Amino acid sequence: MRTPQNPTPQPSRATPTALTPIDPEVLEGARSSAPSEALLSLVVTMFQALGDSTRLKILYALTRHTLCVRDLAILVGVSESAVSHQLRLLRDRRLVRQRRSGNSIYYSLDDEHLAVLFREAEYHADHVYQNLPPHPYVG
Repeated sequence: MRTPQNPTPQPSRATPTALTPIDPEVLEGARSSAPSEALLSLVVTMFQALGDSTRLKILYALTRHTLCVRDLAILVGVSESAVSHQLRLLRDRRLVRQRRSGNSIYYSLDDEHLAVLFREAEYHADHVYQNLPPHPYVG
């Protein structure tokens, strides 16, 4: 098999450093207030964990109740093994915590931030699906 003598050149991509800003002051303000790469990495990891419907169902349930694996499996409609797998992933990302009581392990949210995030996501969904006016922000 022959290899071509002159391979087809790949198109070049413009790099951000090659661009001239339209509003340098605003750009610098946006740059100085941007989160660090480490923080962005944690946020991306959290949102990736939230990107699965089974995990989301588990987390929604845990916003209201502390539950064991079996009850979560019944609620979500998957096997106990599948719930345990998802809980391990959520625990590794510090979204849930566990507490042992006898032979059972009970799970709850690691903190209240996730419930607030869900509420904000629901407000956003209201805007998208029902064309509602802005909700007052409750922080």
